Amino acid sequence: MAANYNNSAWFYDRLSRLVYGRALVNSQVYLLNFVPANSKVLIVGGGTGWILDELAKIHPAGLNITYVEISANMTALSQKRQTGQNQVTFVNEAVENVKLPNGFDVVITPFLFDNFLDETVDIVFNHLHNLLKPGGLWLNADFQLTGRWWQNILLKSMFIFFRLLCGIEASKLPAIEKRFNTAGYDVIEDKTFFGDFIVARVYEKRSS
Repeated sequence: MAANYNNSAWFYDRLSRLVYGRALVNSQVYLLNFVPANSKVLIVGGGTGWILDELAKIHPAGLNITYVEISANMTALSQKRQTGQNQVTFVNEAVENVKLPNGFDVVITPFLFDNFLDETVDIVFNHLHNLLKPGGLWLNADFQLTGRWWQNILLKSMFIFFRLLCGIEASKLPAIEKRFNTAGYDVIEDKTFFGDFIVARVYEKRSS
């Protein structure tokens, strides 16, 4: 069963702020500053859509955004956001099932890959990799373990909670960094948040 955050849509943002303060938000806002003007942007798993408000503050117009979210309730909330003069197409479906034309300038995956088992991670990663144009930017925010004792406890609690409530498949973090390395990406910038537990990373797809 694919993870679906319908059950948590109404309280998800409040819960994340209760646990992480503004760290989840700040990690994604940090990434949005790398979105070039007038670009074609693919956002996958954007949740309640506040990321669209923040993107419109940086680029009030000129962006062509495709917003893919599997949860109908999350999509409904996202459609009420202030998107400025940017063109936004909402797609309520699992991204691996969505046929899109390739050539995106930017792919944004906020806390997406920690929902999946490795097989699904590979499918989703390869699908998005093919949609991003050579030289394009992939902006990824996710959790990471850096050896601090509390990180494992928090991560395990999170996986159990969201498996029960939303049916997520995963019970461990995928080796996402390894996939970016193998697929030929360079790390342009990165920044950590919440005691290094959250990492926001800007990858550039090599042209060759």
